[in-house]
Amino acid sequence: MPHRVVVIGSGFGGLFATKELKKADVEVTMISKTSHHLFQPLLYQVATGILSPGEIAPVTREILAKQKNARVLLGLVEDIDTEAREVVWRYHNRTERTPYDSLIIAAGANQSYFGNDQFAQFAPGLKSIDDALELRARILNAFELAEIESDPEKRAKILTFVVIGAGPTGVEVAGQIRELASKTLRHDFRNFDPAAARVVLVDGAAHPLPPFGESLGKRTQRDLEKLGVEVLMSQMVVGMSDSTVTLRDRDGNEQVIESICKVWSAGVAGNPLGKKLAERTGVELDRAGRVRVNEDLTISGHPEIFVVGDMMSLDGVPGVAQGAIQPGRFAARAIKDRLAGREPAAKFEYKDKGSMATIAKSKAVVKIGKLEMGGFFAWLAWCGLHLFALTGFKSRLSTLMRWSMSYLSRHRSARAVTNQQLVGRLALEALGERASGHLLVDDVDVHPIAKRN
Repeated sequence: MPHRVVVIGSGFGGLFATKELKKADVEVTMISKTSHHLFQPLLYQVATGILSPGEIAPVTREILAKQKNARVLLGLVEDIDTEAREVVWRYHNRTERTPYDSLIIAAGANQSYFGNDQFAQFAPGLKSIDDALELRARILNAFELAEIESDPEKRAKILTFVVIGAGPTGVEVAGQIRELASKTLRHDFRNFDPAAARVVLVDGAAHPLPPFGESLGKRTQRDLEKLGVEVLMSQMVVGMSDSTVTLRDRDGNEQVIESICKVWSAGVAGNPLGKKLAERTGVELDRAGRVRVNEDLTISGHPEIFVVGDMMSLDGVPGVAQGAIQPGRFAARAIKDRLAGREPAAKFEYKDKGSMATIAKSKAVVKIGKLEMGGFFAWLAWCGLHLFALTGFKSRLSTLMRWSMSYLSRHRSARAVTNQQLVGRLALEALGERASGHLLVDDVDVHPIAKRN
């Protein structure tokens, strides 16, 4: 029987680990809660109508169709039986167990609200296609509400967008909402001027993009402010409701911003699977709930288990795409070395390939080692790298066409929204996490909300 490798997650870490095992004498089973491989760095472009989901989320089965030693199972991993060496997972309400000889855990991370999980109801994060579609619906529906609102004060509140977190995602979302309002939508409404929208970017740091350094951070702030984004730094979010955000500065002064559309892009929390693994193995978790791994990306006492990507905690490895791709490949190579009777590398060494963030059309910042660059050429570099990093020729071609259309005409073709996108997340929470299983088998008892309405 071939060596059985189970890979949990279809993100960068899981996909690149699986592809690295293509020619190995192993049987690879990938278990993922989504049917696609998500190129998360471009998720904000789905949320702001530039790209459609399919262009950044190709189907995993299609990507791996020619890899004969790999199969894909759609399901949510809920536990890992380390004694029996089995992964416990479910597809809706059907529970399964899949055995493994080696295990690569790359289940990703969740949004962190720093102990204020109630904020999630009013300010969705941006970690999945569902999140992006919900945010697109929230953003575009705000403009629709403004069109039918006759009270100027109420309209101003409707047209105030607050983005919490000034990392790359927050900067990119704020810049794109500003461009959407001032350029894409400028001729689409009759009762108000979309350019009057207020976009506010909030963070507790001293400047945007802290990992990029002070120089690029301040440059980013200047570029955002030239676009019309209001940048509020050294401000912490201490309260939130459906129509307000409460901020507090370092001196304890508070201010309330009235806003019905808010985006949360601050903080990362470890996947809940990390807690299950800690219960099973005693492995230590960091403050964010990520798994502390050994230098070879395994966990103590279990050399057959690798943890990679956003789930792992290892000094010097950032939470970016390369921080998952390189560990995923390293883990796969270690498995191949063991099977070949070779001693695997004892220590993973991360190779920093730089950081990039786009601000708006023709504006971006790039940091590669000591090289710092901003402006148009940085934007071209950002476009080229992200286009190349997309999986599959079709995704690259369609994305290039969408970008070209958006750049030349200022139009965005992915602006359709539905009420399901707007309310789906909260509705599913009300129904319960296993409601979908009942829906598939037509169990009408799961529809009490629909019956009442």
